[in-house]
Amino acid sequence: MLKFPKEFLWGSSTSGPQSEGRVSEDNKGDSIWDYWYSIEPEKFHNEIGPEKTSSFYQNYKEDIELLEETGHTAFRTSIQWSRLFPEGTGEVNEEAVGFYRDVFKRISEKGIKLMVNLYHFDMPMELQKIGGWENKEVVYAYENYARTCFELLDEYVDTWITFNEPIVHVECGYLNQYHYPMKVDAKAAVQVAYYTQLASSLAVKACHEVNPNNKISIVLNLTPAYARSEHPADQKAARVAELFQMKSFLNPSVKGEYPKELIEIIRKHDLTPEYTDEELAIIKENTIDFLGVNYYQPMRVKAPQYQWNPEGPFLPAYYYESYDMPGKKMNPYRGWEIYEKGVYDLAMMIKDEYNNIDWILTENGMGVEGEEQYRKDGMIQDDYRIKYIQDHLKELHRAIEDGANCHGYMLWTFIDCWSWLNAYKNRYGLVELDLKTNERTIKKSGHWFKELSERNGF
Repeated sequence: MLKFPKEFLWGSSTSGPQSEGRVSEDNKGDSIWDYWYSIEPEKFHNEIGPEKTSSFYQNYKEDIELLEETGHTAFRTSIQWSRLFPEGTGEVNEEAVGFYRDVFKRISEKGIKLMVNLYHFDMPMELQKIGGWENKEVVYAYENYARTCFELLDEYVDTWITFNEPIVHVECGYLNQYHYPMKVDAKAAVQVAYYTQLASSLAVKACHEVNPNNKISIVLNLTPAYARSEHPADQKAARVAELFQMKSFLNPSVKGEYPKELIEIIRKHDLTPEYTDEELAIIKENTIDFLGVNYYQPMRVKAPQYQWNPEGPFLPAYYYESYDMPGKKMNPYRGWEIYEKGVYDLAMMIKDEYNNIDWILTENGMGVEGEEQYRKDGMIQDDYRIKYIQDHLKELHRAIEDGANCHGYMLWTFIDCWSWLNAYKNRYGLVELDLKTNERTIKKSGHWFKELSERNGF
């Protein structure tokens, strides 16, 4: 049996915009997702938008009972900025304060460690109208929002998180057109990344000012890059891929400064953002207390096959291309590689290069389409999910044995949730959601997860 350290945390992660939904009297303002769905619903799978999600806003009391029934000792969710501040700034929505306070209190009373994230890709639309993360005004609006959360809701929160996967809203919103505002503008992308990091550092500062005993983190999707070969060009491709994908937020968040090679690349392509020495000092002096790591799949990369078109817009593909490695293990539903050893490699990188900072595996999971085909005797028999978790936990256990400072494992996700443009195409939950009736049913993996938590191993 693989046993994990004493007080190791077992739980799951979700987000406000993917779980809460909307009701007419909640006074929530529009986020970019609400707005985007209103103008282009056809971009969303089966035209299911963010107003439906998992109806947590109405069903949270029942759902918190299910947290206990599935063995949670930790739970991560997020506050929706546009719920607390419908305009992004100005008046606080008292209905939101009451909702979050009651949710957090109930979770805390269960003895479940509560991790609360402040931003999960959900810019208030009123702030997007003035440029979103391209505008420094929004950085200070976020700082005010974060400070308000700390002042109003800190009582029941064990640890705070500034951002979830900030590289995603940079890439998807400003390079690859998967998030609103769907730009292809590398200069804007770099400015957005810099202002996001500045906002994160200001939130760390505010958190410690409101309560010096508070612990605050950032959650990064760390995706190790594996080169196609030992050839120097392929090796450089992998190194630069990690600079963009991982170290652009990991280094300033943990070390307080950006990698020199990344700065040189940004300068070479005339992408240097607007910044001040005072802002760099804020980033330097306000590093995180611990790290959240989301891991799903590796990057396989190679040197670009063709010379870059000098007339075209800059993209990171200037330096690396994806490599379709023969024979890799796949999740055929999500189209993602399954590579459990990536957990171990990340853990050793954190240990060796980042002073073995305390961290938690805050997301890992397997999305499956058409999961109802595995229902038997009224329950989804998701043995594939149990095996997926076990195989990743074996690598995590090995890393801890080798000195990694990991203190918990959190699955994505608790109840099948809405997932951006994919809506409910792939199901990730320990608990099944019936979209027609909103009925919740624990899957086989949910019962197994409770055993995992109670035994602290498997």
